[in-house]
Amino acid sequence: MNNEAFLFLKQHIGKEVTQSPSPFMNWLKPKMVSVEEGKLSFEYTIRKEMTNPFGTMHGGVIGAIIDDAIGATLISYGEPHFYVTINNVIDYFASAKENDVIISETAINKKGKTIVNAQCEIWNKDRTKLLAKGYTNLLKTDIK
Repeated sequence: MNNEAFLFLKQHIGKEVTQSPSPFMNWLKPKMVSVEEGKLSFEYTIRKEMTNPFGTMHGGVIGAIIDDAIGATLISYGEPHFYVTINNVIDYFASAKENDVIISETAINKKGKTIVNAQCEIWNKDRTKLLAKGYTNLLKTDIK
């Protein structure tokens, strides 16, 4: 893969994302771990504002990480079109707490002409515990 967007992503491996076009991604403060065509991995440190009243990571934040990370993965193709999420189905298996480090790993399962099917797994830092897994379909728009 040798498109401009892919090379841009590769340059950010090991760095915190601070200049994303997504203000929400900037708020999440992920660190880029790996970049392949159709696959990205990010690392996140759970902050207090990401937790629920029980002190564990809020399910909505997990859902947002899944959605945002998958959206970023589409950038690796260097395609000019914007995609919107049609659905997002998440299975929750375990929790994380403040100051824990988690990993998101995305994969594009099928990239059609107008619909993309993708998944994202959320792991603890040493990848011994799967915290959540999300599946989504995205629709290609005319927005460039």
